[in-house]
Formats: sequence, structure tokens, C-alpha cells
Amino acid sequence: MIETDLLSVLTIFVLAILVGFEVISKVPATLHTPLMSGANAIHGIVLVGAMLIAASATSPLSQVLAFVAVVFATMNVVGGYVVTDRMLQMFRKRPTAPRVDAPGGPGPSA
Repeated sequence: MIETDLLSVLTIFVLAILVGFEVISKVPATLHTPLMSGANAIHGIVLVGAMLIAASATSPLSQVLAFVAVVFATMNVVGGYVVTDRMLQMFRKRPTAPRVDAPGGPGPSA
């Protein structure tokens, strides 16, 4: 019974990886920033799920695995927001320095 459960869970995991890779590889570069922002919300849900599992862990092995899940989920959320922030900085205007027309000071010369 346990072997069939493990086999079915691993099959779903591998299929999810393949489908996820196929979907992400078809996304054009202009959509990566909005999709990354949406994915951060999903990663937050994953983090909450990992914390709930960690709270109900009873054996030392399940506690260690739950802790690792929380750490990876946290890294995923933080990394997603860092990448999104860096991508959005590309679209911000840079401040321009004040123009100096005359050698004696700023402003237009008369």
C-alpha cells in the first residue's frame, strides 16, 4: 500500500515538473514581471502550508523535513520579491542632474 502511494505521489510530482517547465518556457519575456508578481502570492500560500505542516509534525524526521520546506518556501518568496523589485527598477526614470548653461552658475544665461 505504501509503495503504491509513494509511486503515485512521485508520478504526480514528476508530471508537475514537466508541465510547469513546458508552461514557463512558452512565456514571452515581456510577461515575466507580471507573472512573477502573481507567482509571489502563490509562493506565500506555499509558505503558509509549509508552516501548517511544520506545526503538526510529530516525528524528528517530519520536523526536519517541515523545517526544510519552510526554509525553501521562505527563500522562494523573498527571492521572488527581490527579482520583481529589480525588474521594476528597470522601468523607473532616473533622476536628471540640473542643467548648467553658464560657467558662472545654474540657470539660463541672459
